[in-house]
Amino acid sequence: MKLKKTKGLVISFLKYRETSIIVRIFTRDLGLKSYIVNGVRSKGAKSKMAFYQPLTQLDMVVYDKEGASLNRISEVKLAKAYEKIPFDFQRSSIAMFMGEVLGKSIYDDYQNESFYDFLEYSLDQLDKESVILVHFPLVFLWECSKYLGFAPNDAASFFDELTDEAYHPGQLKEEIDYLNALIEESFACNQKVHAIHRKKLLDHFLMFYSRHLESPYEWKSVKVLRQLLG
Repeated sequence: MKLKKTKGLVISFLKYRETSIIVRIFTRDLGLKSYIVNGVRSKGAKSKMAFYQPLTQLDMVVYDKEGASLNRISEVKLAKAYEKIPFDFQRSSIAMFMGEVLGKSIYDDYQNESFYDFLEYSLDQLDKESVILVHFPLVFLWECSKYLGFAPNDAASFFDELTDEAYHPGQLKEEIDYLNALIEESFACNQKVHAIHRKKLLDHFLMFYSRHLESPYEWKSVKVLRQLLG
């Protein structure tokens, strides 16, 4: 068993026994790992539950045993404190959605340093005053699909994958134009787009992800997200 230093992004946690948790953390150097943290839910715990909230960025020293399904954390500290995300309903709702996307998309030991760096960058953008929130979830879904290996070349190819829905090309013009703008401008996109087309494109993306991930599970955070896109 070795001690290793790495950055980590919390994906989710589960309560374990009376005072402990099992936390899934996407680490930059080791991939997606599960760690047991004993006693963190007890009074006077040395470690803080705040460290293990979804999308918290951590600096860690961890025990890493090859083949182990559960490891332990030796040292942990906050790598970045968000200024706006925890205190703004819209930003925290988007962060919740981002966490759900990651929870469905990456698997144990999945490791991709470039993807990790992109996620750090995305959260930095979300925490900025200047970010355009109504476009953010859709840009995030598009950009993630590139790292996950199933992004189409362009908007037309994206909708071609959904042809069994029998869409007429004329019905999709606004959504295609919108997606092309998101692809070209990424988080800097400032297009004026009607809420109907934002919501429709979100639905297309959720269908697109569910097919590629072969995930039958519902998207729990989408109800709040649709209100935001309105």
